[in-house]
Amino acid sequence: MSQPDAPEPAASPSEPAPADAAVRLRGTLDALPSYVPGRPAADDGVERYKVSSNESPFPPLPSVQEAVTRALAGANRYPDMAAAALREALGREHGVAPEQIAVSTGSVAVSGDLVRALVDQGDEVVFAWRSFEAYPIVVTSHGGVPVMVPLAEGHRHDLPAMAAAITDRTRLVVLCTPNNPTGPALGTDEVRAFLRSVPDHVVVAIDEAYREFHDPETVLDSGAIFREHGNVVLLRTFSKMQALAGLRIGYAVAHPRLARALGQVTVPFGASLLAQEAALATLEPAAREQLEQRAAQIRAERDRVRAGLASQGWDLPEAQGNFVYLPLGERSAEFAAFADARGLVVRAYGVDGVRVTIAEVAANDRLLEIAREWIGR
Repeated sequence: MSQPDAPEPAASPSEPAPADAAVRLRGTLDALPSYVPGRPAADDGVERYKVSSNESPFPPLPSVQEAVTRALAGANRYPDMAAAALREALGREHGVAPEQIAVSTGSVAVSGDLVRALVDQGDEVVFAWRSFEAYPIVVTSHGGVPVMVPLAEGHRHDLPAMAAAITDRTRLVVLCTPNNPTGPALGTDEVRAFLRSVPDHVVVAIDEAYREFHDPETVLDSGAIFREHGNVVLLRTFSKMQALAGLRIGYAVAHPRLARALGQVTVPFGASLLAQEAALATLEPAAREQLEQRAAQIRAERDRVRAGLASQGWDLPEAQGNFVYLPLGERSAEFAAFADARGLVVRAYGVDGVRVTIAEVAANDRLLEIAREWIGR
């Protein structure tokens, strides 16, 4: 009886890997910036705090963890691609039809869906800079042209300059409020004035990933603005206040035609079963109350840290997110290394500045100690 052929021996590590030089990549990738995530804290025996990513210092609520645990029993099945229960709950939240909610894997993924739905090769997307680092990546990777408008004094959006940057090729404008990484937020009146100068066919996305950390008394009335303008879309996330960054879920509130388009271009089954159930659990009344208490604690800590830094002599921009921004310019990397050597892992942005997430009290106190030592040198 003949024997089956023996399997080919695996290539040894010393053998060269197959060459891939013939692979033809998109030319766009040559100009594509890389997203730089917040660096984790090194495990070197030193007590360290990671404040380089805008994450919640709190774990998911117990009720949310219980919902995720229950959902695990069904993880062998695909999730509801329509996310019907979550869209219904969010529709009630925002006073819109469920069909006007588009769910995806975080608000950054919804931003990508917006670009896919609106931007053809060579079309323009206008946004402030510096702002969320993913914007130029998302735009460029889909063949769009990022139009990056420098921030104004105080590290705020320069809305008149952004309006002036709109051309016949502009398809989308993104407003990040509060702005990540600098912190200032946009007001209702100034956004309304800006929208009067934007053509009706240009979509304006208001990215409110940090909305819950804004002073509730002065937060942007984005709901009213959405109802007034057919070209406005709102972006939200469950990653921040709701502490679901690791589950990746966010959504858009859009007018019907754009909402349908977002559904056409999004990745099928992008919002996982566990993420959908966790998000639903955060919308329960008791959970909402607990989460707002947490957000109030973060706001209070942020204001304490900012006041402490100001008393040391730091000149800081407004802070309405769950972070503070140190406009250190050319010395940003130097400060990041200085902080790291003292147990605090922060986020440096090139030669612009350093963002520090508000975390547990001990981490915030460490920042104040390091900042005092730095400025007193």
